[in-house]
Amino acid sequence: MSIVPSPGTDKTAWRFHRKVVGRRKPTIAALALLLAWSSGAMAGQRHPAKSSSGHSGATVYKLDEELTTRAALGASWRRSRVIVQLDGSPLPSDLKQYQRSHLDLIDAYVLDMPDRALSLLAQHPKVRSAHFDRPIWAADYLSTHTTGADGVWQSLGYTGKGVGVAVIDSGITTWHDDLTLNATNLNRYPYGDQRVAAFVDFVNGQSQPYDDHGHGSHVAGIILGNGYDSRGKQSGMAPDADVVALKVLDKDGKGSISNIIAALDWVARNAKAYNIKVVNLSAGAGVTESYWTDPLTLAAKRLVDRGIVVVAAAGNLGKNAQGQEQYGGILCPGNAPWVLTVGASSTEGTTRRRDDKVATFSSRGPTRGDYLAKPDLVAPGYGILSLAVPGSSLYNANSQYLVDGTLSTGYPPYLSLSGTSMAAPQVAGTIALMFEANPKLTPNLVKAILQYTAQTYDGYDALQEGAGFLDALSAVRLARFYQRNKPGTRMPVQNSWSGQIIWGNHMLSGGYLNPLGNAWSTAVVWGAGSVQVASGNDNIVWGTACNDCDNIVWGTADAKGDNIVWGTGAGGNIVRGATAGDDSVWGTGGRARIQWASAGRFAYAPVR
Repeated sequence: MSIVPSPGTDKTAWRFHRKVVGRRKPTIAALALLLAWSSGAMAGQRHPAKSSSGHSGATVYKLDEELTTRAALGASWRRSRVIVQLDGSPLPSDLKQYQRSHLDLIDAYVLDMPDRALSLLAQHPKVRSAHFDRPIWAADYLSTHTTGADGVWQSLGYTGKGVGVAVIDSGITTWHDDLTLNATNLNRYPYGDQRVAAFVDFVNGQSQPYDDHGHGSHVAGIILGNGYDSRGKQSGMAPDADVVALKVLDKDGKGSISNIIAALDWVARNAKAYNIKVVNLSAGAGVTESYWTDPLTLAAKRLVDRGIVVVAAAGNLGKNAQGQEQYGGILCPGNAPWVLTVGASSTEGTTRRRDDKVATFSSRGPTRGDYLAKPDLVAPGYGILSLAVPGSSLYNANSQYLVDGTLSTGYPPYLSLSGTSMAAPQVAGTIALMFEANPKLTPNLVKAILQYTAQTYDGYDALQEGAGFLDALSAVRLARFYQRNKPGTRMPVQNSWSGQIIWGNHMLSGGYLNPLGNAWSTAVVWGAGSVQVASGNDNIVWGTACNDCDNIVWGTADAKGDNIVWGTGAGGNIVRGATAGDDSVWGTGGRARIQWASAGRFAYAPVR
């Protein structure tokens, strides 16, 4: 049982069992055509099937779309980086000449080979699948008072101390005052009086911390900067947490998905040593296939299965080239249900919450191909001040956005940036505070608490704001309650909380969270209808029926359970069908353009 009656209801209530279907298929042909892949040239190479995990919706193929196209062209002058998964055999001898590295987390090989040799992969009996090592980029685009993080420090006493946060980005600055220790133990860290617990360079192989782009340091400062150069004013969300900096982006803020997977692999091996509870990914790639087959999303799942929360930026594709709102721009790995995907909000320059807005550039759902409701929630990501790195690419290119601190440093120590890159670390820092309050949390329960305590605003749908706007103080309070509560203790509830979660493609509301429910297990994929147990499948049961109160039926089309995508009844649907080829999303008060997050469909440009 995952949800129990609201406080004050009859605890002897009869349970209402209902299976929740998280991966709904289209019911009309027009919808399938409307939300088709942007390129149909390779349709003959693919056919629906069940993945090796037994999940429907995956696709069986040898080469993905990009590699199939490159193999057909067979350009003699071009080489391609490829992620190859085998049938369990070692890498065949005829492919070893192309090997670059091995990705343990997903048991795959990274090859660098000429395009004219790609046909070998398609014909090779040992090759199960091959994926183009597509590019990634920083999602460029301190709000501790607006989110309530400072209230966590002051009223609850949590600062993230002892919690490790892995920042997979462009590295970490060699030195910044805001990364120094608040304590006096100078021997705990390998790089002196600076809270960098570890640094690994997957780009240039250097051993000492550096950040030639500046994006990673800015992100890290949002999570755990202590505001030293501003006398505490520009503190991050968890100012005593430890940063593990994994560099996957070069000086231009670009990289490839194999670098991210290698970093996730490193986290899997070293999480216990550095107490890593959360990974922040303010970088992403285009969505080119289902999350059930994409190497990057599957690597993220391996970490989530181990109890580590993976937070990802939604992307900055909320508007098209003409400045019009558009849907469908969620980036990978944020398109996966097991990843906590964060969109951006704007504080409008005030500490009041009531005037906050969803940032116009923030990517909306649904996800490409799988049509999931995303983002999961939104957090401040507009005009965020955080660490600046003198000499880095961002520092040199954005002099007008550099900001002096309170102390004299000889250079501006802060930089103002906007983007979902800045929103994701707000949530990652909040999660560090939650884990300090309750080390027993699971990734699913973390997401549920964040959504349940989020604040919704009129005028936005669930594909814009997710479950609502981040409330860090409330999320930590609820996490602590689940750690300390005793039988009969009343759960803390605020009127501002959404009191709802987005489970798969269903908006669920009307009860409260039971942390012992099977839905929060790491064995459960967010949005699934059942959990695998020894005796078979155990349904994930939402809601109850009770005396003198309304029935709470979650995951259906009644009792406030409006479906987000497709739905089972009239009304409440956000994504609706249209005629074939009509590139639109209906149900949001009119027609809006849709832009799938595909690497081949747009050119990345940072929004300032």
